Amino acid sequence: MDSSTNSLDDVSADSSAEFPDRVSMMEVRLQAQEDEITLLKSSLADALRRIRIHDQLLPLLKQQLIAVNPGASRMLNQVCCSDGCTSSRKLSSSSAVDGIRHPATSQLSETIATNANGHIVSMDHQTKPATLDRSTQTDPTLPVQDAGQDRLTLSRRVQSLHLEDALFPSEPLPEGTRAKLHRVPGMEEEDEEQEEDEEGGGEQEKELAWTSLVEEPIQPTTIRGLQREDFQDGSCSPEEPGSASVSLRTSDQNLSSRSGPLSTIQEGQKPLVRRNSEKLGNPERQRKRLDKKAASSANLLTRSPSLENRAKELVASAGSPGSRRGTYSQGQSIKMFIRGRPITMYVPSNIQNYEDLKMEPPSERLDLDWVYGYRGRDCRANLYFLPTGEAVYFIACVIVLYHINNRTQRHYRKHTDCVRCLTLHPDKVRVASGQTAGVDKDGKPLQPCVHIWDSTTLVTLQQIGLGAFQRGVGSVAFSFADSGAFLCVIDDSNEHMLSVWDCTKGTKHAEIKSTNEAVFAVEFNPSDSTNIITCGKSHVYFWTLNGGQFTKKQGIFGKYKKPKFIQCFVFSLTGDVLTGDSEGNILTWGKSAADVKTLGKGAKETFQIMRQTRAHEGSVFTLWTLHGGGLLSGGGKDRKIIRWSADLAPERECEIPEKYGAVRTIADVDEEELLVGTTRNAILRGTFSDGFVAIVQGHVDEMWGLATHPSQNIFFTCGHDRQVCLWNTEEHKLDWCITLEEYGLCADFCPNGSVVSVGLSTGRWMVLDLLTREVVSESTDGNEQLSVMRYSPDGSFLAVGSHDNFIYIYNVTESGRRYIRFGKCNGHSSFITHLDWSKDGKYIMSNSGDYEILYWDIAAGCKLLRNRYESKDREWASYTCVLGFHVMGVWLEGSDGTDINALCRSHDERMVAVADDFCKVHLFQYPCPKPKAPSHKYEGHGSHVTNVCFTHSDSHLLSMGGKDTCILQWKVFGAGDSRERLASASVSSTSTSSPEPVTS
Repeated sequence: MDSSTNSLDDVSADSSAEFPDRVSMMEVRLQAQEDEITLLKSSLADALRRIRIHDQLLPLLKQQLIAVNPGASRMLNQVCCSDGCTSSRKLSSSSAVDGIRHPATSQLSETIATNANGHIVSMDHQTKPATLDRSTQTDPTLPVQDAGQDRLTLSRRVQSLHLEDALFPSEPLPEGTRAKLHRVPGMEEEDEEQEEDEEGGGEQEKELAWTSLVEEPIQPTTIRGLQREDFQDGSCSPEEPGSASVSLRTSDQNLSSRSGPLSTIQEGQKPLVRRNSEKLGNPERQRKRLDKKAASSANLLTRSPSLENRAKELVASAGSPGSRRGTYSQGQSIKMFIRGRPITMYVPSNIQNYEDLKMEPPSERLDLDWVYGYRGRDCRANLYFLPTGEAVYFIACVIVLYHINNRTQRHYRKHTDCVRCLTLHPDKVRVASGQTAGVDKDGKPLQPCVHIWDSTTLVTLQQIGLGAFQRGVGSVAFSFADSGAFLCVIDDSNEHMLSVWDCTKGTKHAEIKSTNEAVFAVEFNPSDSTNIITCGKSHVYFWTLNGGQFTKKQGIFGKYKKPKFIQCFVFSLTGDVLTGDSEGNILTWGKSAADVKTLGKGAKETFQIMRQTRAHEGSVFTLWTLHGGGLLSGGGKDRKIIRWSADLAPERECEIPEKYGAVRTIADVDEEELLVGTTRNAILRGTFSDGFVAIVQGHVDEMWGLATHPSQNIFFTCGHDRQVCLWNTEEHKLDWCITLEEYGLCADFCPNGSVVSVGLSTGRWMVLDLLTREVVSESTDGNEQLSVMRYSPDGSFLAVGSHDNFIYIYNVTESGRRYIRFGKCNGHSSFITHLDWSKDGKYIMSNSGDYEILYWDIAAGCKLLRNRYESKDREWASYTCVLGFHVMGVWLEGSDGTDINALCRSHDERMVAVADDFCKVHLFQYPCPKPKAPSHKYEGHGSHVTNVCFTHSDSHLLSMGGKDTCILQWKVFGAGDSRERLASASVSSTSTSSPEPVTS
C-alpha cells in the first residue's frame, strides 16, 4: 500500500542490504497494521451510518406512534430528554462498535427482556458503577465468556425499538406505514446537506472531531468478529449502500411475531445519555456532520476492497524468514526489491492479466559487425601483419583481424575476459593469445588460459593452461628452431611463473619462478629452443632449459648505468640480443668469459653489454627486425620511428603526430610500408617518405557518454580522456575528434540533428555544431558532474540531470543554438542517473542513485507528480530509465542496483538492449515486465558496459565499455535472416532471472 511504500522508501539502501529479512518483516507488519486501521475506519463508518438511520427514523416513529396511539406520548417522554429525543436516544459510537457498555445503555439492556409469552418485561440486575469523569472514565465490562455474543445482543436490542413494539396487538399499522418506515429520508439530498453544513457551520461545530466520538481503543479482531456476525445475520454492511433498509426489514420481521402490550418502562429509570453530549449542539447540524463523515469513510472502503483477506495473507507471508512475495491485487501495482528496498511500479491499464503474461526472447538477434579501438596504452608486442593482408590485434575480449585494404573485419571471440598478449606462430597462420582472469556475475573466478587458434578459420586448436596460471597471462612466445613445437608463457602472479608447454599435447614441459619484478617480454632464441630470454624491471635474464629443468643467468650491466626498465628486445641476424631500455639506449648483449677476479674461480661464461647505442629521447618501447637485417626502433617521449642498418647506423626517421601518443609496437607490411600501434590506442599505416595516417582509433580512458544521430548513421562518444568523437557507422571510421578542458560523461543530439550537447564533469555543459565543431552555447548547472542530457521530442526543451540531485530544464530556440533556463526539478534525494521525455513533450520520468522513480510535469512549471499512479499509461518518446514497469524483467535476481548501467529501447518498441556490470550486452523483448525474462546475451567487452544505444533505423546497436575503452557495433537482424549469419554470430542465449517482484 502507498503509506507502507513511502515509509520504506526512506530506509537507506545500505541498511536494507544488511538486514533484508528485517526490512521485509517490517514492511509486512506495516501493511498489516495499515489494513487493520482501514478496517477500524470502515467499522466506525458502519456504526455512524446506523446511528444516522436511527436518528432519521426516530422523528417519523414518534409522529406515527402519537398518531396511532396518543397514550404513548407519556411513555416516550419518560424515555427521552425534554430537549428532544434525537440527541438523547443516540448511541455512543464507541459503545456500538466495541461492545463496551455505557451505563445507561447497559441499564436498558439489562432491564428490558422478553418473557416466555413473548412480552417485554423489566428485569433488574446489579451492575458495577462506572465513573463519569473523562480522565478516569471506566465502563462495566462483560464476562470474557460469550462477550462477543452479548455485545451483538446489546446492539440488536437497541436497534429493535421499532414502531411495532410501541403498538398494542389490537391496533394494526395503518396502510403504507411500513413503506414509510423503510424509506430513509434525506438520503437523496445528502450532498446538499453537506454543502449547507459547510456553509452554515461555525468554528464551534468544527471543534467536534472524529476522534472525540471514540474514547476507548477498538481492537481490529473484535471489529472483524462483529462484522462477520452482522453480515451473516443480514445486518448493515459497510460495503452495501442499501444495507440500512435491509436491517430494518430484518428487525421488523423478527418482531412481527410478538404479541401483547408493551410494558411500561419504570419512571425512575435514567434516560439514554450519550458521552460528550454537551458538545452536540443543534441535532440537525450534528446529523449532517455524521452524514458527511460516514460518506467520507465509505469512499475509503471502495478504494480498499477485501482488506481483511489481504491483511491475513500479509501476516501469513511473514511466517517464512526472508519472504518477499505478497499478493497481487487486480493488477494495481507491483513491488520489486533492490538491496532490500521496495520499488513500487503501477501496471498500465492495457495489461489486464499480468500473471498470464508470457515472456519470450526477442526474435531479433545481434551479430558483431565492427570493433572500434585498439589496446596499446598498456600492452606490448600485440600487432602483427598476416599473409592474408590482415592486421591482427586485440581490444577487450575480441581479437580483430582487420584487412587494411578491403577495410573489413573478422573477429575471434572465444576469450572470456580481456586479452593481454598475442604472438604469431612461425607458420604465420596460427596465433596464440592469452587472457586475464576475471569473475562472473556470481563472483565465481574465471581462470586465465592461452588459446592457440587458426587465423584462417578462426577455429580454436588448443586451450592451454586452464587453471595453471594466476591472475592472467602476461607474455607468450612460440619457439622457432623446432617450427613452433613449444609455447613459453609468463603469468601475472607475484613470482611471474615461467612455463614451457608442448603445443601438440597441451601439456606442461617445465616451470620455474621467474622474478618478483614486472616482466615485459619473453622470446625463444630463434636458433636454439633451449634458450629463452625475459626482460622487465631492472633485469635481463637468460634461461637454459635442459631435461625439464631451468638454469638462469642474469645480464651484467658492468660499467653501464643500469636502467630502470628493459622495455623490449630482439635477436639480430648475428645471434646477438638487442634490448631497448627506459634510458633511450639500445644495448647489444653477448657472451663473454667470466670475470674471475669479480666472480671467483669456477665462474662460467656470462652475458654482458657489448655495445651501447643512443637511440631515442625517453624510452625505447619497441624493436623490430627487418628481413634484410635492418632494425626499427620506436620511441616514447620523442614519438620517433628510426630505421637502423645491421650495424646500428641510423638510416631514416620520422615522427608520428602528437595526438596519437608514443610508439608502442611496429609491424612491417613490406620493406617500406609499416603498421604502428601507439600508446593512445591508434594504429597507423604509412611509410617514412609519405608519413602515417590512422586506420584504427579509439578512446584512451573510461567512456560513458553515447548518443546516436536522429536521422544519420553517425554516433557521438565522450569519456574520461577529455575526447569527444563523432563516428560513422557505415564507413566504420572516426569523422572528427576534439579535446576538451574537462572530460565528458553524457551527450544527446538535438532532434534536428545539427548540434549535440555534451555534459561535463564539473557541471558545465556545451553545445557543439556538427559541421564546424564550434561551441555554439555553453552553460553551467551546479558544481557536480552531469549524468544525463536529453532533448524533448520536438527539440523545444533540454533536460540536464546532475549529481546535485536536480534536473535543469532549458527552453531551446534557434535550431538548438540558444538556451534559456526554464525551471528546475527539485525532489530527488540522490543523484540523477537516467531520464526520459513523454511523447507529447510535457512530462519527464527520472531515476536516481537511490533507486527512485519520479515523474514531473514540465509544462506546469517542473512540478513533481506525487501521485505516480497517474503516469502508468503515459507513453514515452524514449526509454532509457533502468527502473520502470516496462523494464522490470531485465534485472537479475539479487541485483544491488548498480548491476545495470544503461538500457535503451529500440525505436520500433520491439526490443530493449541492456548494458550490465558483468561485461555483457543483453537483448530483451519489449516490454519486459515479468521476472526471469529470457534474453539473448552477448560477450565481447572486457569491462563493465557503460552504455548502449540503437541507431535511428534500429539497424545497429552500439555498446560502450568502461575501462576496456572499446566500442562494439552490433548488426541487428531478424528471425527471417539467413541461418548462416546466426551460426557465425557466436551467440549464447540464456534465460536470466530478475529480482523477484512483490505485487500489491
